[in-house]
Amino acid sequence: MQKQQIIDALRNNHELFISYLAQLNNQDFVAERNEKWTAAQQLEHIIRSVKPLNQGLMLPAFMLKLFFGKANRPSKNYDELVAKYNRKLTEGGKATAAFIPPKITTSKKERLLRELNNRAGKLCRQVNGFSEAQLDNIITPHPLLGKVTLREMLYFTAYHVLHHKALIEKNLLPAG
Repeated sequence: MQKQQIIDALRNNHELFISYLAQLNNQDFVAERNEKWTAAQQLEHIIRSVKPLNQGLMLPAFMLKLFFGKANRPSKNYDELVAKYNRKLTEGGKATAAFIPPKITTSKKERLLRELNNRAGKLCRQVNGFSEAQLDNIITPHPLLGKVTLREMLYFTAYHVLHHKALIEKNLLPAG
């Protein structure tokens, strides 16, 4: 994907997630089933995932290279990155402590939806400030995937929100 396609995927996937959660009733928003995170906790997890990426992208490209280094391989494509992430999950990969959400009440729903919308919008604007070459040359750490290029991190972020939407949908299916 080229930069504009990545921005469009980030925007569209986050909007889809937000609109899906917005239409959930309060009971489904905080429903605890199958010892899985509630929809509210999934929302908080996505916010916690986007926040450090936004913070990192506020730095100039040369600072990111200084902190994390430069890629020594080409970026994986979207499908390869998604396959790697799913393989890591299958191998037992889990969210690290910083990304594990606490219990969330329905009273926080609107605020959290607005927060994710704002963070996703900011992310899209920040990606615009990087060149295609920088997306492939700058590396950044991912807690499960290890060192990934910035392009791969953005692929992950676009996929990650859809992955968690699917988890919510599965969790809210009627038993049986």
